[in-house]
Amino acid sequence: MKYPKEYLEEIKSRLKVSTVVSRSVNLKKRGKEFIGISPFTNEKTPSFTVNDQKGFYHCFSSHEHGNIFDFLMKTANMKFGEAVKTLAVEAGLPIYKFSKLDEEREKKWQTYSKILEKYKSYYHNELKNVKSKELESYLLKRGLTDKEINHFKIGFVSRESVFFEKLKNDFSESDILNSGLFYFDEKNKKYIERFRDRLIFPINGLTGSTIAFGGRIISNQKSAKYINSPETLFFKKGNSLFNLDKSRHSSASHDEVFLVEGYMDVITLTKFGIINTVANLGTALTERQVETAWRFFNHIIICFDGDQGGVNAAVRAADRLLSIIKPNLKISFLFLPKNKDPDNFITENGKDYFLSYVNKKISIYDLIWNHYYSDIDINQPSSLAQLDKVLKNQSNKVKNEIVRKYTKEFFLNKLNRLTPLTNKKQKINSRLYREAQPLNSTKEI
Repeated sequence: MKYPKEYLEEIKSRLKVSTVVSRSVNLKKRGKEFIGISPFTNEKTPSFTVNDQKGFYHCFSSHEHGNIFDFLMKTANMKFGEAVKTLAVEAGLPIYKFSKLDEEREKKWQTYSKILEKYKSYYHNELKNVKSKELESYLLKRGLTDKEINHFKIGFVSRESVFFEKLKNDFSESDILNSGLFYFDEKNKKYIERFRDRLIFPINGLTGSTIAFGGRIISNQKSAKYINSPETLFFKKGNSLFNLDKSRHSSASHDEVFLVEGYMDVITLTKFGIINTVANLGTALTERQVETAWRFFNHIIICFDGDQGGVNAAVRAADRLLSIIKPNLKISFLFLPKNKDPDNFITENGKDYFLSYVNKKISIYDLIWNHYYSDIDINQPSSLAQLDKVLKNQSNKVKNEIVRKYTKEFFLNKLNRLTPLTNKKQKINSRLYREAQPLNSTKEI
């Protein structure tokens, strides 16, 4: 029995080769690759290389070459099935058991994927062929050229679109409805395009397969500016990041990734050459989204809009994400000027200015401190006590013991600067205590 190709690709897309290999081989970064002593020979000079971007390892001394499955099979003496199960668990995927349930799910995925691919292709071509002054005006206003349209496979669904009827020739009505692309209008007894009168942006899984769409209305109708596909069997908003399937390949050159709010933010930053960019689909940022991005980038720079809504969203994200920080993984926040978003900010100022502005980012710890400190009266002991209590509660949320220890120390140092007299007294008492300790030579007397 064969594992579905999509399942194996999903495992590989979630795990860096260097992550798997580094458990048994000491790797050092060298340019875009890693290098280490070969696990296949007794060499003294490193000839073993790992390339995350290309997804393989290569040993020049033994000529061994392969992917993460090959590595476990050759170094841990595993069979292929054992390697797949081991890596599936590590990647956070359910183990494929070749049960009827697994086979049925795979069958549903194949149908779902074909429907979305047909939909994407059809409306991508429609965008290129439709003659509409309103559409042309919007594309010009947003700076969307053929290059961006082709790179992101952007499409356009007109008000009059009836693609449902075309899909009925190849798929059942229930399968089409399960795609989330249409809904049934009970009043008029017909199927309606969910994304009518909208530009559509394909949302892809890590392997590059389209799993949903986002839509931006181009007219002045009183409808939501942006909408996403509803959640389906294969799409969960809180698990997905727009453009991660493409940007993850830049992790060999970039340790950091910019996490922004909207599709156009990603598209415009990419247009200016900042390809290490993803978006959280305009919804509340989740732990799962951050942990997924961390698989490829060590440092996430969250760059929300520079209005009060963006600031509030950042604070909520910081409160939620502090608990999952691990050693060597970072979260920072970059606040743009008021009424600016990454899209219009880089368009007005250019790439170099944007990258220099990134130096104004602050750590998640500083954001939490700044937020709670702004609400206190430093002349009121009770207010300081409340700040102390809040920061202790924040620190205690951190799951990793080592990070929790230094988070507490970070906030304690900040508090000590607010209370220099108390801090000075603590230092004096600590010094007197140390001075009163017996010498080693007199401890036994």
